[in-house]
Parts: sequence; structure tokens; C-alpha cells
Amino acid sequence: MASGSSLLDEELSCPVCAEIFRDPVLLSCSHSFCKACLQQYWEHKGSRECPVCRRRSSKERPPCNLSLRNTCEAFLKERSQRAKAGSEVFCSLHSEKLKLFCLVDQIPICAICQTAKQHENHKMRPVQEVSEEYKKKLRTALAPLQEKLKAFNAVKLVCDQRAEHIKNQVQHTERRIKMEFKKLQQFLKDEEAARIAALREEEEQKSQVMKEKIEKMTEVISSLSEQIRAIEQELGAEDVSFLQVSHVS
Repeated sequence: MASGSSLLDEELSCPVCAEIFRDPVLLSCSHSFCKACLQQYWEHKGSRECPVCRRRSSKERPPCNLSLRNTCEAFLKERSQRAKAGSEVFCSLHSEKLKLFCLVDQIPICAICQTAKQHENHKMRPVQEVSEEYKKKLRTALAPLQEKLKAFNAVKLVCDQRAEHIKNQVQHTERRIKMEFKKLQQFLKDEEAARIAALREEEEQKSQVMKEKIEKMTEVISSLSEQIRAIEQELGAEDVSFLQVSHVS
């Protein structure tokens, strides 16, 4: 389980450099970053967006987070004081400063412990000297790790840029597809209207032709009907009258 100090370290650490905030600035999305880290990120990214939530910032110069800056400064000061106090730990047996380091037992001891039987014939070295040597080894081991972190951050930045490019490409293609289908729908609508109009015109022309034919046929039928009625009237007359009208010889 993480200690309270570790949790506080995390809360006061910049998401970009993972170090305690230095000159922190506050974005509108409520995320804070070191001023230098944010400016460097924006320069690489080419846009003003939050490194955490990707929300775009409307301000080119975000305001300083004074409360967070004061908290970080107080934390660093307290940590420095604890480190100084820790460097002067006293021997639990003799209440003397731990100035020597036993290379056999791998523990810091005081001058009185050096003469004790427990450390008889043990090789000793000054605490500061051993500490510097160990720190030098750690710094040597730290350098390649820092280089790896830098390389991974660079790769991640490229991946973020490519992901953003892919997203933009998809959005552009989607807009183009929608526009093309909209044009196609308008073309089909216009084509439908044109064909229906042509069909109506054809119907009107054919109806007019049929109307004229019907009128002519009606005239012929009327004429034939008159002739039939006249003939039927003649057929219904008396024989003498029929013969007189028909002029039968």
C-alpha cells in the first residue's frame, strides 16, 4: 500500500514530466501542468489541447495555479528539511552521529560502534563517501532509464499525432460520403420529378388523341342511329305508304 507521502507525491506531480509541479498553470478543464511542460507539449502537438483529456484550450497563456504552486513549494521545503534531518540520524546505542559505514555488515555506524567486538576487523568507510559512490551508481543506472522514458514519450507523441490524423481523415471521409449521398438523393429526386412530368405529358397527349377519336366515333354512331331510325319508321308503315315512300316500282 502506498504511503501518505507517496500519495501526496502523486497528487503534486505533473502528468507530463512526473515531477513535482514547477510554476504550475491551470487549464479550463481543471488539469494543471508545469508551465514549461505544457508549452513544450503544445509545440510538439501543434495545437493547444490538454495532455490528459484532449480538451482544447481557448487561452494561449493559461493562468498560474497559485494555490498549487504554494503547496508544492511548501512540500519541497518540508521534504528538504526531512532529508537534512535524516542525514544526521544518531546511533540508537550510543546517541552518536552515524559517520561510518561498515562494508561487512552494510550498515552505518558511529565511532564508538567501530571499536565494538561486533565490528572488529571490519573495513569501514565514511558514510558520505559510500553514499556518494552509491549515488553515482544510481545516477549511472538512471541515465539510460531517462533516455528510454524520453524515447517512449517521443513515440507516444507520434502515436497520438497519428491517431489524431486518422480521426481527422475519418471525419473528412464521412463528411464527403454524406455530401455525395445528398447529391445522389437530390439527383434521384429530380429524375423522379422529370420522369413523372414526362409521363403526365404523355398521358395528356394520348388522352387528347383518344378524345378526338371518341368524338368522331360518336358522330358516326349518331349518324348511323338516325339512319336506322328512319329505316325502321319506313318498315313500320302500311304497304301502300311504304311503297309510295320507297318509290318501289
